[in-house]
Amino acid sequence: MIISKITRQKNLSDRYNIFSEIAGKDEYAFSVDESVLIKYQLRKGLELDKLLLNEIQYSDEIRKGYHTAVNYLARVKRTEKEVRAYLRTKIEEETVIAEVIRKLYDMKFLDDEDYAFSYVRTQRNTSDKGPTLIRRELREKGLGDDLISSALEELPFDVQLANAEKIAAKALSSNKNNSFKMAKQKVEQTLTRKGYPSAVIKEVKLSLEGNDEEDELSALRVHGQKAERKFAAYSGYEFRQKMKQFLYRKGFSIELIERYLDELDMED
Repeated sequence: MIISKITRQKNLSDRYNIFSEIAGKDEYAFSVDESVLIKYQLRKGLELDKLLLNEIQYSDEIRKGYHTAVNYLARVKRTEKEVRAYLRTKIEEETVIAEVIRKLYDMKFLDDEDYAFSYVRTQRNTSDKGPTLIRRELREKGLGDDLISSALEELPFDVQLANAEKIAAKALSSNKNNSFKMAKQKVEQTLTRKGYPSAVIKEVKLSLEGNDEEDELSALRVHGQKAERKFAAYSGYEFRQKMKQFLYRKGFSIELIERYLDELDMED
């Protein structure tokens, strides 16, 4: 084909429409990015054979993909895996995507190592997530274990422990009406869910101070009153056994349960 006319697009000033003459009329052939226009020195009267035409269109697909990726990355930092997944919704050819990714690395728009370290620092400063959870999130973003392990050095053991202790204090406060045994279990469950390793959880549990007997008895009474209503249809030995089983499952000691049941007997 021979280029008969080149016009700038109205809505995209950096893209140009290429026309060729067919039956005496200028017919639209394809469009290219300005950088491709300059690279191949496209102009009126230039003849393009099939091989050169394919090369031009391939270069333009790469350029369009690059612009698409840059716009995607302008909103927030992303990993190579995330960018590839996004480009696959826009581009069919894997070879074009590979070239776009290479160009993004060359232009420093992609840097998985920098992403990993930045992500860990951000989570350290803005969340109470533990390293296990952060590792899982970074894996989902396509980063390798060696890189993740290096980045997690930004979250040293002492920082993990300090964060875990704050979480534990909050969990204990919200479980003040539970037995200390049950409250400790809640702390462990919370820390595990937030991604803290067993070594940190062990240290936190060792540092927890148990309720004194009166506080524990006060918590027991809260559950005991609920149990009384639950087992109101029972009496005597059967009532006492039902109460014991219920309160023991709540983490209270047999000795304290017996004391509470004795109090009930005295009230009767």
